[in-house]
Amino acid sequence: MSEPLIMRARVQAPLKEVFQALTEPAALRAWFAEYAEVELPGRFEFWGRYTLEGDAPHQRLLHADDRSLSFAWLLDGVETTTEIGLDEEAGGATVITLSQSHFDFNDVITGASIRGVLQTFWSLAIANLIDHVEGREITGRIDYTSADLGGEVSIAAPAGEVFDSLIDGEKVSRWFGYPIAIEPYVGGRYAVGGFDNPHAAKIVELEPGHRISIDWGPGGTTVWEVAETGGVTRFTFRQREFDAARPPYASWTGSVCGVAELRRYHELADWQPIWIHDEH
Repeated sequence: MSEPLIMRARVQAPLKEVFQALTEPAALRAWFAEYAEVELPGRFEFWGRYTLEGDAPHQRLLHADDRSLSFAWLLDGVETTTEIGLDEEAGGATVITLSQSHFDFNDVITGASIRGVLQTFWSLAIANLIDHVEGREITGRIDYTSADLGGEVSIAAPAGEVFDSLIDGEKVSRWFGYPIAIEPYVGGRYAVGGFDNPHAAKIVELEPGHRISIDWGPGGTTVWEVAETGGVTRFTFRQREFDAARPPYASWTGSVCGVAELRRYHELADWQPIWIHDEH
């Protein structure tokens, strides 16, 4: 049996406010799901376009108290388990810990099960939860009923700075939270994990200060564009040239989660990554 997927993140808000955002239906509909109904301790359900297999609610509440909840979630015919716990920190911050069963990274690669999207699904959900609780606009949600993979956000920073943070490997590695090596020219490598990666993506278009396109192979091509008005950058991102019958939801959801951190990186003077790694 595989180990559960575990994520930890820090939100600059009191535990009570975070728990309310997790359990009040109106709040859940604002940052998480298209539809949500909650009646603790008996019911915690969400469904709709922004939920994996969201044609109907497929959750069964297992436990809830004033700082944690767990629920069973039927996905691709298998009942998975999600556990969310909150811990207070000094200074008013809260640490969110999420544990998800039945995640297999092979499903990310093969697309054999919708459960392969769980890691990036929860990553984006947590990023949106944190922005919501901290009073910021959420980056966006993924419509899992559509093959139109695109979006647009405003970033309160000059376009040149934003674009530079998309093609400078050291800066990308910092806000993305994982090593990225980049050769910033047409034909250059865009290598997740570093240049030792034998399957690095390739830069196929580069208009300095404005546009970059990255070819990921079967996953399609990512196009990023920036345009500035009055010191605010409009950042447009789109995925194209993939098999529309099997949209690359796992990678696309992860990229949108990355955009959430890119916004924070530019907009928060005291920016620190939301994710907690190797901290026990």
